[in-house]
Amino acid sequence: MPLHSSEVRRHRRTKIVATLGPASTTREVIARLFLTGADVFRLNFSHGTHEDHAGRITRIRELERRFGRPIGILADVQGPKLRVGRFGGGRVQLQTGQRFELDLNPTPGDATRASLPHPEIIAAAEVGATLLLDDGKLRLRVLRKRAEALETEVTVGGVLSDHKGVNVPDVVLPIPALTAKDREDIAFALEHGVDYIGLSFVQRPEDVAEARELVGDRAWIMTKLEKPQALENLDEIIALSDALMVARGDLGVELPPEEVPLAQKRIVRAARQSGKPVVVATQMLESMISAPAPTRAEASDVATAVFDGADAVMLSAETAVGQFPYEAVSIMDRIVSRVEKDPGWRSMVEAARPAPERSVADAIAAAGRQVAHTVGASVICTFTASGSTALRVARERPEAPIMSLTPLDGIARRLALVWGVHAIVSPETHSMGESIERASNVASNEGFASSGSEVVVIAGIPFGRPGTTNALQVVRVR
Repeated sequence: MPLHSSEVRRHRRTKIVATLGPASTTREVIARLFLTGADVFRLNFSHGTHEDHAGRITRIRELERRFGRPIGILADVQGPKLRVGRFGGGRVQLQTGQRFELDLNPTPGDATRASLPHPEIIAAAEVGATLLLDDGKLRLRVLRKRAEALETEVTVGGVLSDHKGVNVPDVVLPIPALTAKDREDIAFALEHGVDYIGLSFVQRPEDVAEARELVGDRAWIMTKLEKPQALENLDEIIALSDALMVARGDLGVELPPEEVPLAQKRIVRAARQSGKPVVVATQMLESMISAPAPTRAEASDVATAVFDGADAVMLSAETAVGQFPYEAVSIMDRIVSRVEKDPGWRSMVEAARPAPERSVADAIAAAGRQVAHTVGASVICTFTASGSTALRVARERPEAPIMSLTPLDGIARRLALVWGVHAIVSPETHSMGESIERASNVASNEGFASSGSEVVVIAGIPFGRPGTTNALQVVRVR
């Protein structure tokens, strides 16, 4: 069934992504999260079965049909998560200053050694390199390297238990970004019509290119930036991606804490410059996993992402396994909405606007924002087959809301993540006159405009050809 009118309209520009999990898997819970403010749902393929995810996708699409509003789905694949093996007693205590060996021997470990079933780490690590275990809670320094083992010194001790993660911040590891599991998960996700594929632990531009060969144009690729090595190749990675995520969890493990806020601002700024949607994620309202209200610091963290100009902010465990999933979405919605009402927010948006690229499409998008501001237009209406026109206008961060009409359900769903865009599936138009009439009618029906309102219409001529944004017109609604 095509998506048509919308019963649910957001009055904020910044979008909300909510992760589904054991606490948010039923039809009723997903519907309530959507009505509370979630615009995009994330499926975390590090957990759950394909059957679990298929059920959630079915319920999201049912919800979409019920409310006639496109909802984006992000399939976040696990990536090459590196882990130690098992221990004889399930866990060991490592003391600061002691020697500890990591080797390829699959025998359960003890307080002197552990299995590290990743020969690529042993091959790539150099003497002096740092290894981080269990999200950085424990730290090892490589003292000596043998063909099948690393001899290390424990520089920060603690308890190490079965299958804890290993991070190697100093080294680019010669491993593919996609594991066999990832490839199976991507095939499943694409078969079920998800809108975004989230790539984990990307290190190089080649990792994104590898995923593109699998995904093609069946979904947009969202590259998660969580490795210091990715920051060294940031511009090239952004160029190959459709969207970005500041994945602060692992990024915060491998970078010093004082570097993470700067990395976040750099990524958001670079994504804004390129016109690619960017999500700020991880631990935004972490305390709400078990508390009904966030800390003041968490509220400030969400506000900072909005001030920085992120397209979306994301909830992870808060909605996937937390005790207060609705409250988490509700307070995030309230924080975002309040920030966007602040005069200082609009001033920062204006100051951070990137200069238009030297193209007709960018010139039209920039002119559309300026014309809408000058005439006090109630809405900017874009016609788009690929989503590019809506992305270009969103890059301008206009004061007027962006109503994006597209003939494709999939493009409308992808645009659910994009700053300020209210996407609507509408039959293709074939002339500027038809587009103007359609824009006026839909703007009225959706509550964006009333009689006498000005609507800025942006389209591409000839119609139906992607990437031809070249026409702008102002129309007064009758």
